[in-house]
Amino acid sequence: MQQVFTRAMARNVFLGSAAFFLVIYIVLTTQTWHEIPVRDHAARMSAAVREGKYLVDVNDCQGCHTINGEGSYFAPELDNVYTRRGPDFLRAWIMAQPTGAPGRRQMPNFHLSPTQVDDIVAYLQWLSNVDTNHWPPNIQG
Repeated sequence: MQQVFTRAMARNVFLGSAAFFLVIYIVLTTQTWHEIPVRDHAARMSAAVREGKYLVDVNDCQGCHTINGEGSYFAPELDNVYTRRGPDFLRAWIMAQPTGAPGRRQMPNFHLSPTQVDDIVAYLQWLSNVDTNHWPPNIQG
């Protein structure tokens, strides 16, 4: 048995490993791209849902909230807030901001119209139906 690790052996180990992991990467990427349409339900996005997503993005809701684990952690996760609170609570909560409760961070009042609030609630409803592979790990986000 040879005791010396030659340059040719090192090259072969590197190239073999690189090829192996490249194949794994391609397989997993292909699987992910096939899985995304099944999990995100993008075909169910109505005009209200798209407008709600636009409003969430424009008003930088992820500056305080998280969506699919992305964003800031000052305020609750929005993935399951529709399931936890329901549409009536969400409409009332958004319209009542800021509440002025002492000792709490205040959500700003974005001066949204009732139609815009309905669009955001529609987006949150759509978001609650996206298969996030059991994220967040607990019901409170």
